[in-house]
Amino acid sequence: MQNTIEQLVKKHYPNAKSGEEVTKAYLGFLKEEYKSDLTKMMFATSLCADDINVSTDFRRVLSRPFTLGGMGGLPFAGLTGITAFAHHVPDGGDAFIFYGPHIGITDDGVLGKMRRPGQKHLTNSCGALMLALERMRDKEGVYIPVNNEIDYQQTLLERSVMPFKHQILQAEIPEKEITEVTFGNIYSQVHDLVRISKNEFNCNRVFLLGCVIINTSPEFFDYVDVRTFETLDLKSLKEKELVSILQTEAFKNL
Repeated sequence: MQNTIEQLVKKHYPNAKSGEEVTKAYLGFLKEEYKSDLTKMMFATSLCADDINVSTDFRRVLSRPFTLGGMGGLPFAGLTGITAFAHHVPDGGDAFIFYGPHIGITDDGVLGKMRRPGQKHLTNSCGALMLALERMRDKEGVYIPVNNEIDYQQTLLERSVMPFKHQILQAEIPEKEITEVTFGNIYSQVHDLVRISKNEFNCNRVFLLGCVIINTSPEFFDYVDVRTFETLDLKSLKEKELVSILQTEAFKNL
């Protein structure tokens, strides 16, 4: 049955590997290729808050993971969070951020749903993204995410994907497309945060591993589709400045 699941996953994500394989490979890169001391590695994740996201063993090797992510995997900890993370890097160590969205797959290959531990029925994965997709599909009117202080992460997540509404709804598999869009959003935000806070890091290097996690039923292992692995040299990294709208040419030319 595992081969069947693997075939179903690789139909959509041909390069996906098991969480264990990805963990072993990239910890090996960090230790052997980059000569990083894993005992001094400060590890952070920008993954969805969903409890199902335990697809890799990074946290078993790298202690005390710092949580940057919230609903959908966006780095809701923001500038304050990345700055705290930067300050916590051990002397002589490196920083490592593992980020990306997740998506479920059923035993018969349907994306966007999964069977969770202890349950017989199917539920959404990523629940937050599938809720956003459901609201996008509302035919009763144009859905506009409105700020809600008791659900602000979901509101901001929905606002981040709404500019891509047509692209998502016209895709062959909208559940996959909204996940792809979110990967791009997380990628951009994580990179911006590192660039803005580059002078706060107690180290010279930041490693970034971006992926899409594919959740399967409890009896199978989950998969990770790696999209990018980067080493950022903080000394040569161009700093990103926060620019007030008042300083932009567009505003000056109003």
